[in-house]
Amino acid sequence: MSRIEIRNVSKNFNKTNALKNVCLALEPNKIYGLMGRNGAGKTTLLNIISNKLFASSGEVLIDGETAVENDNVQAKIFCMAEKNIYPVNMKVKDGIKWTKEFYPKFNTKYAYELANSFELNTDKKIKDLSTGYNSVFTLILGLASGASVILFDEPVLGLDANHRELFYRELITNYIEQPKTIVISTHLIDEIAEVLEEIIIIKDGEIILSEPVDKVLLLGYKVSGDCTKVDKYTKHKNVIREETMGRFKAATVYQNLDNVDKESIELLGLEIATVKLQELIISLTNS
Repeated sequence: MSRIEIRNVSKNFNKTNALKNVCLALEPNKIYGLMGRNGAGKTTLLNIISNKLFASSGEVLIDGETAVENDNVQAKIFCMAEKNIYPVNMKVKDGIKWTKEFYPKFNTKYAYELANSFELNTDKKIKDLSTGYNSVFTLILGLASGASVILFDEPVLGLDANHRELFYRELITNYIEQPKTIVISTHLIDEIAEVLEEIIIIKDGEIILSEPVDKVLLLGYKVSGDCTKVDKYTKHKNVIREETMGRFKAATVYQNLDNVDKESIELLGLEIATVKLQELIISLTNS
């Protein structure tokens, strides 16, 4: 079990402020979704937690200890990144063996079982793996690492639908059998939605939302029907997305669903519907 505290973390690249005074507390044994557009700061934040980058200011603590150049702390963290960190001429089976040197609780037997399930040839050189199987390789290392914190950055990049479904099932099984803190950064929000417990949204280097999934799903709703009537209802409301086709219009309103005046919607002859997690997150990060 590991608790992550991110205290006033900023990261600057020359004149670019990639992260701006980020504060977060990630509790042990939860699955978090880290969401945001490309360039929002997701990968930078994960790399700072895993000590691949140093913050310009602020600090990251794991169980009360600094994450910076701390072997004891970094042994608790596995960070799956898009960029391969293994020698390209190394074989998959040697990558498995090498990873065990860094993670005392690494389960080699489990890693080979996963390789078999994903049909990964462990005699292949890493440089000869496709994009999808490079992802499979690092997914396997993460799941088998025994780390109490696993950070997945675009974990299903290049995976086909069957392998993505297999990963999601294996992730849940692994989490149930060995609870841990998991952070998943992905653009495939609808696919991963049922796995997540909490959502963190980052925009332009700042955290704009951090809430349990069930609360996030109550933050917005969609009204649809005749354009004029939709406009009448949404006047003075916080509309974060609109879709129009002829006289038909659908508007996503950023307002807690529990506080909606459903009677006025019915009187206008409009339909009301809940918003999918992906639609809401896209709307919030585009606005």
